[in-house]
Amino acid sequence: MEINHIGREISVLADFQEVPGIGFIPVNAFVLHAAEPVVIDTGLSLPERGFMDALGSVLDPRDVEWIWITHPDRDHTGALRELLDAAPRARLITTFLGMGIMSMEAPLPMNRVYLLNPGQSLDVGDRRLTAFRPPLFDNPSTTGCYDEHTGACFSSDCFGAPMPSAELAGCPDVGYVDKCELRDRQLLWATVDSPWIHTVDYAKYLETFDVLRSFDPALVLGTHLPPAIGRMPEFLDMLAAAPGAVPFTGPDQAAVELLLATFEAAPPTD
Repeated sequence: MEINHIGREISVLADFQEVPGIGFIPVNAFVLHAAEPVVIDTGLSLPERGFMDALGSVLDPRDVEWIWITHPDRDHTGALRELLDAAPRARLITTFLGMGIMSMEAPLPMNRVYLLNPGQSLDVGDRRLTAFRPPLFDNPSTTGCYDEHTGACFSSDCFGAPMPSAELAGCPDVGYVDKCELRDRQLLWATVDSPWIHTVDYAKYLETFDVLRSFDPALVLGTHLPPAIGRMPEFLDMLAAAPGAVPFTGPDQAAVELLLATFEAAPPTD
């Protein structure tokens, strides 16, 4: 994992997963160094990803007060149980639906769950965090997080983009990616992760941008995007174009078999 820092306030624990034919998907978690420290998402549910070691390099897990799971997909909850054990004072922020989904895997300690709906806020000692529903999502329990102290918007899956390389997936600023290429990759991600985007009432969809405009965040921190500074206007423009993007159709079995045959026939490399 790569560890990037945004001033003294935020640490980015940057991982990635390669998806053939799509690219290198950033998988970020974040540490918000508030008076009551907050960990936002807990990485991939794959063995030996080193999440707890990465977290321990920026913060003693015993000091964690809050764990905010933006939604309970397995690329957001990888080290959740381990972190709950290591952080005995930490409470788990989720929604009623998110709690139910996570409880399907194993019971949650109910006395440590804190339910927060979009539009509600939470005081973490020296700042207020506000939950919101991002315009794009792939899980109905998704809640993003806005930190009014830093102006950072933690947008969960919204604004994600597969990167062309592992290095860019873990880079400290999405500005390293060409703007046109980034937009194309974000539109691809929108059609892959939120395929319902092609069937929405467009006027009602545009209304979902209002919460982001009201925040006017200086910094966008997405689970599947390198940190983005001052990019919200162009990101909203990209979202507005998403319903008209080409729908994603993945390879079928015949395409996979052709790919495997091509791979097996390729000469070995030194």
